[in-house]
Amino acid sequence: MKIQRFTIILVASLTLATASFLAHASEVAEPAKSVIIESLEDELPEDAPNASGTLSAMDGNAAVPTPDDDVSPLAETSDHAANISVPPIDLWERIRNGFSMDELDSEEVRNSEDFYASHPKYMKRVVERGKRYLFHIVEEVERRGMPSEMALLPIIESAFNPRAYSSRHASGLWQFIPSTGKNYGLKQNWWYDERKDVIAATSAALDYLQNLHRMFGDWELVLASYNWGEGAVGRSLVKNRSNGLPEDFRNISLPPETQNYVPRLIAIKNIISNPAMFGVELESVPNRPYFEKVATTRHIDVKLAAKLAGISVDEFKALNPAHKRPVIHTDGSRALLFPADKAEIFMENLKNHDKPLVSWQAYRAKNGETAEKISARYGISIRRLREINDIGKNSTIMPGQALLVPRNGSMEGEDISIMSNKPLAPLMPEQGFVYAVKKGDSLFGIAKRHGVTIPQIKSWNGGTARLLIGQKLILKHSSPGRTKAPTPEGSAMPEKKRM
Repeated sequence: MKIQRFTIILVASLTLATASFLAHASEVAEPAKSVIIESLEDELPEDAPNASGTLSAMDGNAAVPTPDDDVSPLAETSDHAANISVPPIDLWERIRNGFSMDELDSEEVRNSEDFYASHPKYMKRVVERGKRYLFHIVEEVERRGMPSEMALLPIIESAFNPRAYSSRHASGLWQFIPSTGKNYGLKQNWWYDERKDVIAATSAALDYLQNLHRMFGDWELVLASYNWGEGAVGRSLVKNRSNGLPEDFRNISLPPETQNYVPRLIAIKNIISNPAMFGVELESVPNRPYFEKVATTRHIDVKLAAKLAGISVDEFKALNPAHKRPVIHTDGSRALLFPADKAEIFMENLKNHDKPLVSWQAYRAKNGETAEKISARYGISIRRLREINDIGKNSTIMPGQALLVPRNGSMEGEDISIMSNKPLAPLMPEQGFVYAVKKGDSLFGIAKRHGVTIPQIKSWNGGTARLLIGQKLILKHSSPGRTKAPTPEGSAMPEKKRM
């Protein structure tokens, strides 16, 4: 009986002690939970979601934890708060965070670093142009899971000049030649050249780079292929394999330009990684969209579009470089780019604009009419008339030929829609030169590097199919006559030969 009574007393004492301990623990836990919530409130903006994307505990509609809810340990919650990352304010920092290509320590890299570091004005111009396009390119590169070094490739290709045009007809930020552009869906007609379109060309270039990576699995070989051609790089790899040699960028046989191509990109990467070390002042680029797209279904003058947005014509052309004429031909619908803070201004002013949007018309030349006579009639200089309509200095205007001319109060012309199917102007007149075949050359490689085709080479050289070292070939390409991809004054850097 005494044992039973003792047992009951012992159980009752333990129960009371446990209840007292739980009550004390509850009083300690509640303030700790408040501290965690307050610390998050100080770190996050008022409208920021928590890490799970749901409403935070500071939201008025959020469920408030109760004593019955599971409470995470303090240390775990603090680590969770520390892991909440804030996007960098500067786009360069975001780019640095995405660098993932292997380091390349070579004389070519050092030479390229010295080259760019010794041309500060050139680098400043590149950044000034590039700030319009870099955010969009970085967004696309990251979305595809590519190394952020790829976003810097236009520095090598075009110095971020969207209107860059090489003697081999490569065009735009990414320097597509016509055939490669068509292969990747870039439309090219009399009105519009998508190789210069910021959004379309970026998408096509990244598609191409990803296809090359699926082919080679190595970003250095991808870049070599982008410059020299995947066929040429593939054959060089096969040659090394046959000879028992390493199959990588550092060991395969490459032309001098391609040997320097990857080092140039790595040099740019190194400078951006640590500009102070190279004595370069890198202008900050905001980590936010520079432009917005606005869809339009009506033709509109370039000058008027710029005016309605409150920007300069040069700024409009820099964002919409694919349009080749002084009037935007929509062909159904066309997206125009405007600075992010000007898009709504353009749309509002366009809605309230009650005058004609187009000051140009189509005119069909009559028999015997000359450029001089037509230019005098429509109050436009002969040079401007020829430039707008791709009429060569020695070309003759044919009867019935559709020309773009100013209205200037005249209504005898037709709507520019009749010129929708106007054929693309032929490439510039061909000029011949002699090329000496070198070791490792092939018809395919020569054709790619000079922007011509194998049948053309054969037709210019009596149907030759077999090449000998030292053999002289007649090659033809159009005379430059347009803006080349810019390089710093006095540059010794090689010009890109393909794509």
